[in-house]
Amino acid sequence: MAQQYGQMNFKTKTALLVFGKSWIQPLVLYFEEPEKIYSEIQELIKTSAANPKLVEYKPLGPIKKVTLLSNQISGVALQEEPQLQ
Repeated sequence: MAQQYGQMNFKTKTALLVFGKSWIQPLVLYFEEPEKIYSEIQELIKTSAANPKLVEYKPLGPIKKVTLLSNQISGVALQEEPQLQ
């Protein structure tokens, strides 16, 4: 029975999780290069206290466009997810 699961081909995709100051759940976004967007959002968090910015991203997947105010972002994370090929 366990051999059935070993035959499946899994691919790993990376999701970008954006945490907001008053949000209950994080926003899950998918990009071609999530590490690049992760770095951009980290820089926005560092500089948002002095100069808040309105940023817009066009992720892949069910969410087509997202606009965020940089001083409302409390954190960002990368999460690897298994996906069947």
